[in-house]
Amino acid sequence: MKTIKLTKPERQKLITDKLKEYPALRVSELSQDIGVSTETIRRDLDELESLGLISRTYGGAAPAITKEPSFKQREMVNVKQYEIIARATCHYINDGEVLAIGSSVTTLQVAVRLAAEKRDLTVFTDSYAIASALSSNPTFKVHVCPGLYNDDENCVFGPESINYFSKIYVNKAILGATGLNQIGVSNVDLEIGETYKAMARSASETIIVADSSKISKNAVSLFLPWNQISRLIIDKPPFDEELTVGLKHGKVDVTIATESSWSF
Repeated sequence: MKTIKLTKPERQKLITDKLKEYPALRVSELSQDIGVSTETIRRDLDELESLGLISRTYGGAAPAITKEPSFKQREMVNVKQYEIIARATCHYINDGEVLAIGSSVTTLQVAVRLAAEKRDLTVFTDSYAIASALSSNPTFKVHVCPGLYNDDENCVFGPESINYFSKIYVNKAILGATGLNQIGVSNVDLEIGETYKAMARSASETIIVADSSKISKNAVSLFLPWNQISRLIIDKPPFDEELTVGLKHGKVDVTIATESSWSF
């Protein structure tokens, strides 16, 4: 039976489609699947990387990694969306609960709103900015975990942080994200992603708060799959079909936050 040779655009589309299903692909596997030489596959991967469509790895490729602006830069954009999401998030928090809140611009707005609306919360965080926002409420008990400080992300991280969260129990973890895709939630920094994972493990429920610009983005650290997440709070419906499938398979409750109200 004669094998049909794919054109370069067809090969490259097949590669990008495969990377939507798998977190990594090897050159040897692609060469065998597509029926071309490893040299041809390497050239395709190099070209796709130059276009920003994939990330090259040792011996293969991975989905394109999102380069995240710094925390201070992110504070200056999408402010309205962050505030709307924060208001909706407060609906799910009860007075007297124990929380873990991870560092992000969206969770900072959640902290500001919690300080204004709630009482008697105990909060563990990796963020000095979040701790400062929460401490304006005299009924709150606020704890900052130990670790190495990351100025770009305005948080602490590392083995000390992970060990700290492994020894506590919280009702809910509230975490931000760099990317949301079919598989789960990712962060721009691998070590910070591990800290977020430890926060989620310490919680009975995990809530992800993110604006719609994070949809279909990929970052280096996939820190939680959807089946380990209780709820996603976002400012627009997940328009990406693959993300919608992932949310359904993970049985994630989705809250769409709008300026006037929110839907469940």
